[in-house]
Amino acid sequence: MERLVYGALAGLSATTVMTAAMRHLWSGLGAEKRYPLPPREIIEQVKPTGGEGASRLQTILAHFGFGALAGAMYAVWPERRPNGVIYGLGVWAGSYLGWIPALSILKPATRHPAERNLLMLAVHVVWGAALAMSLREIEGASRDVFAGGQPADADHGFTRRRLV
Repeated sequence: MERLVYGALAGLSATTVMTAAMRHLWSGLGAEKRYPLPPREIIEQVKPTGGEGASRLQTILAHFGFGALAGAMYAVWPERRPNGVIYGLGVWAGSYLGWIPALSILKPATRHPAERNLLMLAVHVVWGAALAMSLREIEGASRDVFAGGQPADADHGFTRRRLV
């Protein structure tokens, strides 16, 4: 159970970083390609609503909920976990080339503009890297600073100095 919770928390953390990357990269798209990104498109297809505010909230909840779910799945990976970046790219492929088009929610990524696909690939790389780092830090903290014992892996390359 702990691993699921740690993974979900790491997934939320990684989704925050991913969302920041999405915002910055999206603003660089040409005006004709700057329509809502897939999380919003998915919500509009799955659960159309009458209100803009409700759609925005549903998009945020779905986006972060899926990030937490994917993070939890990563944390309980049997044997040795894959590299976070590889996992992030796998989540992208499994979603945008797999279950999303299979359920007729959106057309496959191969039928979307290249610039938007590159944006989504890039933010999944960011998500995967942030997921692996966040999970490593949460697991490390649970073993040392929150357990009251000695640090599990020295000082992470930082030099400890007295502040006074």
